[in-house]
Amino acid sequence: MGMSDSGRHLDIKKLSLAGVLVTMGIVFGDLGTSPLYVMKAIIRDGAEFGDLLIYGALSCIFWTLTLQTTTKYILIGLRADNNGEGGIIALFALIKRKSTWAAILTMVGGSALLADGVITPAITVTSSVEGLELYNPNIHIPVVVIVLLIFALLFFVQQFGTNFIGSSFGPIMVIWFTMLAVMGFSKLIFNPEILKAINPVYAYRFLSEYPGGFILLGAVFLCTTGAEALYADLGHCGRPNIQVAWMFAKFSLLINYFGQGAWLISHGFPGEGINPFFAIMPKWFLLPGIIISTTASIIASQAIISGSFTIIKESVSLNFWPKIRVLNPTLIKGQVYIPFVNGYLWVACSIVVIFFRESSNMEAAYGLAITIGEMMTTFLLTYYLYQKGLNHRLVLLMLLVFLTIESSFLIANLHKFQDGGWFTLMVASIFFIIMFGWYFGRKLKNRYVTFTYLNQYYDLFRDLSKDESVPKTATNLVYVIRANRIDQVESKVIYSIFKKQPKRADTYWFLHINGVDDPNRFEYEVTELIPGILMRVDFNIGFKVEPKINLYFREVLEDLIVSGKIKIESTYESLKKHSFPADFRYVLIDRVMPRDYKLSNLENFTLTLHRLSRLVCISDIKALQLDASCTIEESVPITIDQPVRLRIKRIIS
Repeated sequence: MGMSDSGRHLDIKKLSLAGVLVTMGIVFGDLGTSPLYVMKAIIRDGAEFGDLLIYGALSCIFWTLTLQTTTKYILIGLRADNNGEGGIIALFALIKRKSTWAAILTMVGGSALLADGVITPAITVTSSVEGLELYNPNIHIPVVVIVLLIFALLFFVQQFGTNFIGSSFGPIMVIWFTMLAVMGFSKLIFNPEILKAINPVYAYRFLSEYPGGFILLGAVFLCTTGAEALYADLGHCGRPNIQVAWMFAKFSLLINYFGQGAWLISHGFPGEGINPFFAIMPKWFLLPGIIISTTASIIASQAIISGSFTIIKESVSLNFWPKIRVLNPTLIKGQVYIPFVNGYLWVACSIVVIFFRESSNMEAAYGLAITIGEMMTTFLLTYYLYQKGLNHRLVLLMLLVFLTIESSFLIANLHKFQDGGWFTLMVASIFFIIMFGWYFGRKLKNRYVTFTYLNQYYDLFRDLSKDESVPKTATNLVYVIRANRIDQVESKVIYSIFKKQPKRADTYWFLHINGVDDPNRFEYEVTELIPGILMRVDFNIGFKVEPKINLYFREVLEDLIVSGKIKIESTYESLKKHSFPADFRYVLIDRVMPRDYKLSNLENFTLTLHRLSRLVCISDIKALQLDASCTIEESVPITIDQPVRLRIKRIIS
């Protein structure tokens, strides 16, 4: 049984020229636009301008891109894939023992990526538009207004899907990276000695001798902030295409960085507010360069927006995020649109631009949260590799190397806290609180889930379905259940059918949605518990498959009708002779914690966060895409055994 809405799409996961081209547009937007602001941030924050600042900073940039981006993500991280899917959410799905600490690390990393989705569009688009002021310094360009207009258009078109413009992303990014390399090379040839900065000795001297050099690592870190998003995009493009495309992207980035460094060595301090990225462009090319830069920034923003949609969708499937409305604006497999996230990002990005106004002010807010996110990936990645049986000494060495690098970046970025780092931490904290409250609140409620064996109630099902003294609730009564064992069901379902108010039906259906680690698995199996009376359907659905349960259940019924297992026709004589189909009614049950049960302070706090997280949650009817007109929503109390210390006494008068 295949995906109903997969549509026709280009398979770009296999290595091909087309795959590499598309990868350039999807994966490297964030990383690729970093030359717009990295060197500007370094020379602005540097204590004194000189050769050690330029050589040392370039050496740190080279080794950061080599050790962090190339080694950790391109060579190691991309191999830790969940059936082709990457990112910290997919990495959590790979871990066999999903402990509490692993879940918290995943939440922190996912929250950091979502916070990155707020600041990346703001800083990249603003940096590129600011080039207009350099083009004509006599005319004050309302940068904030232009950026807000770009955002308005960018977020507006999300609802239509991006396939109509996505095909042009790759070629535009190839033009962008080519421009980076040409601009950098045009300055590098006049001062090739700058290439000596590749020697790690300059990085060591920069950190040990330059005043405040260690703190400047916060600015250096900006060159690799898109690496985490690169890992998350693995499922869109495939490992071979990303690895091949990275060779061209890294070459272009380094040539541009070294070209900016060569120009700075030759010309000295460029002055306040001058961006060396635009300064190395010939005057005649400045306007085309600004247009290309702005376009590349928009593509980078689009990539991070789409990435945010994917992260939230996968988080919902793995129960890290409340159920939320997910739309498929196109027939392209995997392309989703989440109105809530789109609206949130639009407002948040606009607030960032209005509040910080200049890209130089945003640089302080950029990097701190994503540094924490990269550290979380390091912990989970090493734990996964250890589980895989990799030599534990090698795993420990890898952990120490990457943790040392990332801890250094974290300490350096913490100095940005007061200047703007608090903003991204605040945004990340909001996402984390929602994830924590939803995930652990559900686990707390699930602790009191009780299951019962169905065979104890088989006779009751048979008798109730034929008991005409009980009004018929529906011909077919459908419950969405969570019991993994075929011979069990939640006690709340038995309570709903027999105890709350008896519900008579000809056939009872139990639908079980089994979220599996394979992201694209999409199949079902049917078990006849009581032939013709009690049926169970298990949907095995990967976390990238949209849970259209109403649609999938109809397809199951069609298959059963074709195979002759069931006949779906009305049991009412007046309707049956006119070939009316049978009626179905869904029952959704929400469990409510009883007020007379005393929880610990931590449990009460967790449930409070859970209730807050439900504010962004849509109903199960919308989440499972059921027919609201034929769905019953019930509340039943969570049954908790409570010892009675003192029994109330009766007074007999």
